[in-house]
Amino acid sequence: MKNLDVKFIGSFYKLNQLPKDSLPQIAFAGRSNVGKSSLLNKITGNRKAAKVSQTPGKTRALNFFLINDNFYFVDLPGYGYAKVSKVERESWGQLIEDYLVSSQNLAGLMLLLDCRRDPNQEDEELIKWISEKELPCMAIITKTDKITRDKTNRKVKQIENTYGLTAIPFSTTKGTGKDEVLQAIFALVNKKK
Repeated sequence: MKNLDVKFIGSFYKLNQLPKDSLPQIAFAGRSNVGKSSLLNKITGNRKAAKVSQTPGKTRALNFFLINDNFYFVDLPGYGYAKVSKVERESWGQLIEDYLVSSQNLAGLMLLLDCRRDPNQEDEELIKWISEKELPCMAIITKTDKITRDKTNRKVKQIENTYGLTAIPFSTTKGTGKDEVLQAIFALVNKKK
């Protein structure tokens, strides 16, 4: 699949700042350091689309990227062990929840899960919440280049069986899963239109 045309629209800390058009939105969620920025850069084919940081918790706003002038990628703040105050972490959580509840244009959520870790309480709470809201969601199992193919396959089956989500193994290093993720995204966008 060819590279996508990506335009960074902005970082938004309040819902009233978000773009006012009705283009579909695909949100990306996951704990800090799960590889959201790296995944966004890989699937768009633009290594500088999203800023990759060595320090978890750098994404603190809703980052909007216009894709092919047709829909948005929305990079949500990571949750988990970022070295910030509890108050700031809670404000991110509220921002994420408010966005997910109120967005009329949300076509689906890509939940990133690290293949080397089991889903934590925050992952499970988000999965449960998404299920209750009947929001289309897909799990992307990241960093699969760090474990064997057999362990990757077991992790994919575990996520699918435990949570009822379609799970795609992904590696930014090898490019594994890029086409499958993009196909899933385009299907969600076309369904929303």
